[in-house]
Amino acid sequence: MTKAVKTKVVKTKVVKTKIKSTYEEFMEAKTPAQREIFEEGYRDFLLSELILAAMQEDDISVRKLAKLADVSPSIVQDMKSGSKISFNTNSLFKVLQGLGYDILLERNGVVTSLGLTQNNRK
Repeated sequence: MTKAVKTKVVKTKVVKTKIKSTYEEFMEAKTPAQREIFEEGYRDFLLSELILAAMQEDDISVRKLAKLADVSPSIVQDMKSGSKISFNTNSLFKVLQGLGYDILLERNGVVTSLGLTQNNRK
């Protein structure tokens, strides 16, 4: 003889909570003005790290990059170290070109290259 088993189906709602990163928590604690200041500094830091990493990867010295970019070694050193955060665009473009980078601008899904790599590494 079999016993009847009564089953009750209960619908449950699964709520997934996104775990916030330390960075997200840090940024949420800032005012909009503080966030803007932080993000500007962070962009400068990223540029410095990008230049440093490319120089290490290509085993290129400050003097050699300065010669390739046709800028003074102090400009390259300042960009590499992050000690100076304001450069004219011409110097920045020359250093990036010397490292083999191009700059891409995107607007409304249309990407335009500044063509920095065309005359790369004289």
